Amino acid sequence: MIPLDKIILASSNSAKLKELQDILAPRNIELIPQSEFEIEDAVEDGLSFVENAIIKARHASKHTGMAALADDSGLEVDALNGEPGIFSARYAGLNEGREKNDAANNALLLANLEQVAEADRGARFQCCIALVRFPQDPMPLICQGTWEGRIMFSEVGSNGFGYDPLFYVPSHECASAELDPLVKNTISHRSQALQKLLACLPA
Repeated sequence: MIPLDKIILASSNSAKLKELQDILAPRNIELIPQSEFEIEDAVEDGLSFVENAIIKARHASKHTGMAALADDSGLEVDALNGEPGIFSARYAGLNEGREKNDAANNALLLANLEQVAEADRGARFQCCIALVRFPQDPMPLICQGTWEGRIMFSEVGSNGFGYDPLFYVPSHECASAELDPLVKNTISHRSQALQKLLACLPA
């Protein structure tokens, strides 16, 4: 059996690493960021979260010879026909001349929803987790999570990253960025996907 106590994380995002590691900690699974191996990010040319997660996991496994886990996640906004979707992390960067960072992404999202009423600002975070045991693994383990909410009119809170300051969580009546990380890690899209993953792994 392929050992799964140490798994390469196909990401160099420190905030994502911490969030994932905190959720996996009770199972004594160590996530090692691909940056420790000086691996460049994979080219995410898939057309879905599932495709991109598998692409990233295979890429990290190929360069390390280890099992690899990839998370491809993003925000779907109903009023924007599902945008930014798989382009969530580089939403603003899709337009030439714009910065490629969280602040620019959030600013563009607010601008595109400027004329949209609160009742029509429904949105959700989607997460797809892919785990491959080796680069050509014919049966990647794939788990998915969805977190429903809506987009606020301005940023609130300082926790989290990405679109968290704009994502309103109805169940807790606050922005995702206002949630205690321990709370977020029990209800988020990423948490949902990871809990499904853990249920599939050997105890």
